[in-house]
Amino acid sequence: MSYPYRALLIFGAPGSGKGTQGQVLGQLPGFFHCACGDVFRALDKNSDLGKKSAEYASKGQLVPDDLTVDLWKNQIQTWIAKEEYNPEKEILILDGIPRNVEQAKIMQGLVDVLGVVHLSCPNRDELVERMSKRAIKQNRMDDADPDVIWHRIKTYEEETRPILEFYNSDIVLDINATQAPLKVLADITVSIHELLNK
Repeated sequence: MSYPYRALLIFGAPGSGKGTQGQVLGQLPGFFHCACGDVFRALDKNSDLGKKSAEYASKGQLVPDDLTVDLWKNQIQTWIAKEEYNPEKEILILDGIPRNVEQAKIMQGLVDVLGVVHLSCPNRDELVERMSKRAIKQNRMDDADPDVIWHRIKTYEEETRPILEFYNSDIVLDINATQAPLKVLADITVSIHELLNK
């Protein structure tokens, strides 16, 4: 199968539980979790794309949108070639991409977005507390700094959140992310089931 790949996007501010919920959903038959962070980590440092990515990172710059999408496409094709992901049978759970409206535009012909799972957590103080705890638990002390966390939340509000307006509101699923993780998962699966069976 070539483009577009069927996909569900999982969105939310830092600390809203995207990675956790995305990983669990990816274990369900018929779904494949794709975390953008994993795509960058899996990159062959000696490939052309790997070298370009490293060049931006070494200067402390963000990888440009078109290059980010190229890296993603490359990784998806690798997974297909290795028979880890079957686009005929599996729906992609995209976590961390698209990260802004420009990336969403570039990806329009590449993915058929069936739904957007929005993990809503209006209480930003709770997000900061969650991320601080997670950073200590995972020994990521640079992530425990409240200033760093607030900066990440601000970046999300300015760059990533506008994506929700880019897609048709009919396919945006608002999920209360402040509940217990199991309840959040239950709400997500019920909402996805209803959306896909309309």
